[in-house]
Amino acid sequence: MPDISNIITYIFLFISLYFEVFILITYFENRLEIKSEENFITLGVKKYPTVTIIVPCWNEEFTVSKTIHSLLSLDYPKSKLKIMVIDDGSTDKTWEKIQKFKNNSQVEIYTKTNGGKYTALNFGISKMSSDLVGCLDADSYVHKDALKNIVVYFQDKETMAVAPSVRLWQPKGPLQLLQKVDYAFGIFNRKMFHYLQAVYITPGPFSIFRLDVFKKLGGYRHAHNTEDIEIALRMQKNGYKIVHAHNAMVYTVAPNSLRKLLKQRTRWVYGFIKNAGDYRQMFFKRKYGNLGVFILPMAAISIISILSIASISIISVLNLLSNKYLEIQAVGLSFHWPFSRFEWFYVNTEIISIVAIITTVGTITMIVISKRMAEGKFNLGMDLIYFLTLYMFIAPLWIGKAVYNVIFSIKASWR
Repeated sequence: MPDISNIITYIFLFISLYFEVFILITYFENRLEIKSEENFITLGVKKYPTVTIIVPCWNEEFTVSKTIHSLLSLDYPKSKLKIMVIDDGSTDKTWEKIQKFKNNSQVEIYTKTNGGKYTALNFGISKMSSDLVGCLDADSYVHKDALKNIVVYFQDKETMAVAPSVRLWQPKGPLQLLQKVDYAFGIFNRKMFHYLQAVYITPGPFSIFRLDVFKKLGGYRHAHNTEDIEIALRMQKNGYKIVHAHNAMVYTVAPNSLRKLLKQRTRWVYGFIKNAGDYRQMFFKRKYGNLGVFILPMAAISIISILSIASISIISVLNLLSNKYLEIQAVGLSFHWPFSRFEWFYVNTEIISIVAIITTVGTITMIVISKRMAEGKFNLGMDLIYFLTLYMFIAPLWIGKAVYNVIFSIKASWR
C-alpha cells in the first residue's frame, strides 16, 4: 500500500494535470478568437472616451518622472487624457521631481499625508468626472499604444474594466529573467481567464475602469495591501464584466534581489489568501461561473499543493542523505557508478513518474505559448532555463512565508 506522501503527491499531480489540460483546451478553442481580437483592435474607435490616469507615488523619486513621461507619450487625444499625480506623503524627493510637470495642461499634481496606495487612489477618484479611470504605479511605464488598445474593449457596454498585459522592464540577471517568464505566464493565464469570464485581479499597472464602477461599488479598500485583487473580486461578485487586453503592454520594474522578490511575492500570496477568505462565499458557487466553481478553488489548491510537494521533496532528500550517510558508515565512501551501460530496466515506469513527466510537458507547453503571446515569438533563452531550474525552489519560500503570516496574523508590508 502506498504511503501517505505518495497519495498526496498523486492527488496534487492529477489536479495540476487536470488544470493544465483545461487551460490548454481553453486556449486551443479560442486561439482564432485571439487573432480576431487583434484585427478588431486595429480598427480603433470612432469616438475616444475621456480618461484620467492616477499615479499614486510614495518614495519613487528615481522612477516617477519616467512614468509620467510614458503617459504623456501615449498615442491618445491629449484633450481626452488627464494625468493625476498624487504624492502620498513621500519622505524623499518625489514631490520635488513631479514639480517639473505642474505647468503641463494634462497633468495635475497633489500631495497628501501618507495613508497608503488605496487612499491616494480614492483621493484622485473623488476629484474626477471622466468616463474612464485608471491607475499606473510610479515604477511602471506604458507602451504608447496601450490606452488605444484598451479603450476598444469599452465599445462593449457590458465591459466595466480592462486589465493590461504586464511585462518586465529591461530584466537583467537570473532573478529578473526568471520573473520575465513568470510574467509571460501571467499574461497567458489572464487571457484564458478572460475567455472563462474569470479574471480575478486588475493589476495596479494600468488597469482601466469605467468611473461608474466606483460610483456604484465604492472606492478602493485597504484589502491587505492588494487592492487590485479585492476590487476585481468585488466586481465579479456583483456581476461586472472584466476583460483582458493582451496587446496593451505595460512595463514594470522587477525586484533585483531575492529579499525584495520574497517580500513582494509574500505580499501577493498573503493578499490573495486574505481576500479569498473575505470572499469565501464565492467558492464553489455556480452563480459566479467558472471563477467560483473552478478558478478560485484551483488557485487556493495550488498554494496547498506547492507547499505539500515541496515538503515531501525536502523530506525525501533528507531521507536519501541519511541513508547515504549510513551506507558510507557501513561500507566506506565509493564513487563507483553502478551502470556501465544504459538499460531500460532502470527507467522508472511508476504511474506517479509518468504523470509527473506529462505535467512537466504541459507546463513547458504553456510557457512556450505564454512567451509567444507576450513577446510575439518564442525564443529559447536563459530566462526559460532559469525559470525551469530555479523557480520551483524559491516559489515555496514566499508561499510558505505568506501562509505563516496568515496563520500567525502577521501583516504583509508593502516594502
